[in-house]
Amino acid sequence: MAQATSTPSNRRIARKGAVVSASSKTIKANINRALKTRAPDDNAALVLADGTTFWGRGFGAAGQTVAEVCFNTSITGYQEILTDPSYAGQIITFTFPHIGNVGTNAEDIETTTPAARAMIVRADITEPSSWRSSQPLQAWLAKNKMPGISGIDTRALAARIRDCGAPNGALQYAPKGKIDIEALARKAANWPGLEGMDLAKEVTCKKSYSWTETAWDLEAGYAKQTKPKHHVVAIDFGAKHNILRCLATLGCKVTVVPANTPAKKILALKPDGIFLSNGPGDPAATGTYAVPIIQDILKSSVPVFGICLGHQLLARALGATTTKMAIGHRGANHPVQDLKTKRVEITSQNHGFKVDLESLPKGVEATHISLFDQSLEGLKVRGKPVFSVQYHPEASPGPEDSRHLFDRFVKLMGKN
Repeated sequence: MAQATSTPSNRRIARKGAVVSASSKTIKANINRALKTRAPDDNAALVLADGTTFWGRGFGAAGQTVAEVCFNTSITGYQEILTDPSYAGQIITFTFPHIGNVGTNAEDIETTTPAARAMIVRADITEPSSWRSSQPLQAWLAKNKMPGISGIDTRALAARIRDCGAPNGALQYAPKGKIDIEALARKAANWPGLEGMDLAKEVTCKKSYSWTETAWDLEAGYAKQTKPKHHVVAIDFGAKHNILRCLATLGCKVTVVPANTPAKKILALKPDGIFLSNGPGDPAATGTYAVPIIQDILKSSVPVFGICLGHQLLARALGATTTKMAIGHRGANHPVQDLKTKRVEITSQNHGFKVDLESLPKGVEATHISLFDQSLEGLKVRGKPVFSVQYHPEASPGPEDSRHLFDRFVKLMGKN
């Protein structure tokens, strides 16, 4: 099992939110140590900005990438996670040891083109064992030009991220074994990080389209919504397919529009409701064009529902602020409490930014909080059919405790 090779002198302290840059002496020491610990069959490496190196075995697409390194604790749904547009600009560490053992298929995808930059796993990928598998994970990754690395001590890496914050990292898979970890460390150090990045523009649709596919069924697979009762316009900041499926399943005709579509054009479509989707990147950066659009929408009486990035953008449109989290919430076991009913739901989450609870303006009410860290997980506007949540009620993967929020949105459209 590959171990990290580093000194503890440069730590990003998560609880303080401060970033301490590594000295050139520390970086050099970490690189020299890494060069001495490489195993003969190591043909891939993850190198952090301070020179900390994790050697391993590559799979998927050969090549290199640089991004923020995060971890996800889900035990199922690796294909949905890899295709979630919210992971743009990130290398995903899977803490569950059995990844890839059910292969991949054409149904468990959340977007056509995966947005994640790379994946990190503990064990080597085995042959798939599932009646639904149509392609091994390695081949699917290669097809989608995504590298992976196995043989990593993912517990050690997750612990480092937990204690020090999500670092920049460069990952390379070189089948012939030629890897320059000093160059990779420089790439990681020079990468600007997710703060200030508008990644929604990279994953949003290029033109509007209609969505009719409903939720998956064991017997029938996916079906089509042919008799819609409501019309929802979904602003695509990086929308997951299963969100759109949930809306279609509940009788909605869904029109998906690009992230920068003007409010006037959206309202001209005569929607019964407007949905603000999930997505990647910094809400402050995407908000430069999205916030004015949402503010114009809020002047109407049309019900609005936001999820994840959509929640953050709605909050900013209402006057709240957002900040980068040191670690983020990524997994399918996050407990969230409804502040009104005191009910606790286990939720699927994937975000690295949060809405500052104390910044909510007058007239905007906190509705849900995380029981992990007390951060804001939901809000509503008093007296208006406008609400949002930070977590993912559509799951995919994860529990469906919060699926009722889509019913709430549909009921608001029925009352409007």
